[in-house]
Amino acid sequence: MGRVLVAVVVVVTVVVFFSTSLGECKCEIKGIFNFGDSNTDTGGFFAAFPSERGPFGMTFFKKPVAEAIGIPFVSPYLKAIGADFRHGANFATAASTVRLPNTSLFVTGVSPFSLAIQLNQLKELQSKVHDNVSTPLPSVSTFGKALYTFYIGQNDFTGNLAYIGISGVKQYLPQVISQIASAIKEVYGIGGRTFWVLNLAPIGCYPAFLVELPHESSDIDEFGCMISYNNAVRDYNEMLKKAIQQTRAVLPDASIIYVDTHSVLLDLFQHPTSYGLKYGTRACCGQGGGNYNFNPQVFCGNTKLINGSTLTATACEDPSKYVSWDGIHATEAANKIVTLAILNGSKFDPPFLLHRVCDLQRI
Repeated sequence: MGRVLVAVVVVVTVVVFFSTSLGECKCEIKGIFNFGDSNTDTGGFFAAFPSERGPFGMTFFKKPVAEAIGIPFVSPYLKAIGADFRHGANFATAASTVRLPNTSLFVTGVSPFSLAIQLNQLKELQSKVHDNVSTPLPSVSTFGKALYTFYIGQNDFTGNLAYIGISGVKQYLPQVISQIASAIKEVYGIGGRTFWVLNLAPIGCYPAFLVELPHESSDIDEFGCMISYNNAVRDYNEMLKKAIQQTRAVLPDASIIYVDTHSVLLDLFQHPTSYGLKYGTRACCGQGGGNYNFNPQVFCGNTKLINGSTLTATACEDPSKYVSWDGIHATEAANKIVTLAILNGSKFDPPFLLHRVCDLQRI
């Protein structure tokens, strides 16, 4: 995902759905501050680099965790017009990495808004709470009662994967994990006490990577996913889980939760029909048809002239039947299933009884 997407990416995972009107339910969580990439970008990248929008967002269902805990939509931090930060901010932007990028956005598509920059944005926001500004800001107490979510690292994993292979990427993954742990400690230092860290998705099942990453036919499992790449993600997730455990040990009064969204997504790719879907490893919005409907030369929503032919990557008629939206991100249907799994508490380590801190509502 280390590339520029030409439209605002669909909202795709848990934290972005914390919206509804205040007062509908009681919740000890008073805000959300999210750090991430395109998986949780709700318009930050578009605010920084405006471009065409469609067909992203065509099925946005605007609910889950939002309606469940009663916190309004969290505005993208980079949004200048109409932003409301009273209940948190979303620092995520498409193509962001944990590590500082050593290249330009316009050369390789890597976002300049790495995790370190996003942390600085949080600190800047906190420093402004006493200033007389027109944009609604959080109260001082919100920072200590907020949920801090981290869903970032996938671009670090996949950005150079096709060129240096799994063994090459594994050389710097400990650094990625170390920086996530350090970020948690930094946020703790300015008052944060509740953290969710989401693990990486099974990239070996994503249509884009099935097309772009080198592999042998023997590396494809019975579900159509790449075994070696999924095993590498499992190794990373296990390292991440151990790092979270170690961080928890040195911050005993913090609640640091490892969130296993990987297992939900993997099961969706492997058994889509069990969830009322139809297609696992085929993209809804893409070009080329076939098993994957993904053309790396023509991303979702784009039209290009290639070898004398005009090719357009369009959306399927019914995205609710697909796990993969554009070959790189999940559909709203898939994300709703992931969100529900998180709400029921089955994917938290250690257990985090969300219903005990929030009067959860039906979604």
